[in-house]
Amino acid sequence: MQYTKLGQSDLTVSRICMGCMGFGDAGQGQHGWTLNEEHSREIIKHGLDLGVNFYDTAIAYQSGTSEQYVGRALRDFSKRENVVVATKFLPRTQEEIENGVTGQQHIERMINKSLQNLGMDYVDLYIYHMWDWQTPIEDILDGLNRVVKAGKTRYIGISNCYAWQLAKANALAEKEGWAKFISVQGHYNLIFREEEREMAPYCQEEGIALTPYSALASGRLARKPGETSERLQKDAYAKFKYDATAQQDGIIIGRVAELAEKRGVSMTEISLAWLLTKVTAPVVGATKLHHIEGAAKATELKLTEEETAYLEAPYVPHPLAGVMAQNKPANAKEKHVWSTGNQKI
Repeated sequence: MQYTKLGQSDLTVSRICMGCMGFGDAGQGQHGWTLNEEHSREIIKHGLDLGVNFYDTAIAYQSGTSEQYVGRALRDFSKRENVVVATKFLPRTQEEIENGVTGQQHIERMINKSLQNLGMDYVDLYIYHMWDWQTPIEDILDGLNRVVKAGKTRYIGISNCYAWQLAKANALAEKEGWAKFISVQGHYNLIFREEEREMAPYCQEEGIALTPYSALASGRLARKPGETSERLQKDAYAKFKYDATAQQDGIIIGRVAELAEKRGVSMTEISLAWLLTKVTAPVVGATKLHHIEGAAKATELKLTEEETAYLEAPYVPHPLAGVMAQNKPANAKEKHVWSTGNQKI
């Protein structure tokens, strides 16, 4: 496993971050395909054995049960100081807004609940899960700065935002002397490269870490065109993101399969080897042992310039999908694509 610094922080992270959205009670959230605790623990332990020290979860994942599974496994299989733990918080609910709960109070509630779920005194990275158009960014940043000062998180990150939003937030934080976002978790992979327009060059200029989710496009970049899986069949959110562009994406996926066969490696290794040349540490979900094994192997695979160009050539611009498609004021009161009970996210 290779390691690097997370942006301008002092956190040393593995080049692969284990995404833990696939862990949690399948009866308590937006996904019906998630793993129970026994199988989640097996994969987390295997990741640790392979050198993965970076774990990403969220309070939204299966009503907090992902955090609970991750916290218990990491306590049992590692020392706290040897792992980097990231979790995310949700926007204020409509009920909170109507009851006058401030952004600062909301963040305090959220991190306290996450720390309780994880069984930890602090997280290393606390991530603003999606832009909250109903809460002033000043309140968000002030609230985050307070939890940093309280020692409940070491650093803060952001997810599902535009480059202008990140730039605006960090400029305000710098002006006020508050903690700044050191990382951004956006949607970025070989068949969805819209982050290259503004976000990637901005982060390179500012020294902000890119830790993209959906690194394998919910498994599409790990299987030959036409092959399927339980998740591909059941994951409505992933289908929402990718089904509309399946034909054009299939050309790239076919080239991944071709190069994988030529190099004698898995499609996972080819897809992630490409992404690893662009970002700090992709967030890679794993629901089987071989998933995390392939991700770990990708850190050792180097593509040639010709291979990289061959993979990139068929790409055409994609419309925004998923959470980012709703990142606009007009949709602030609409139900988001993810929902956990009465908590809209």
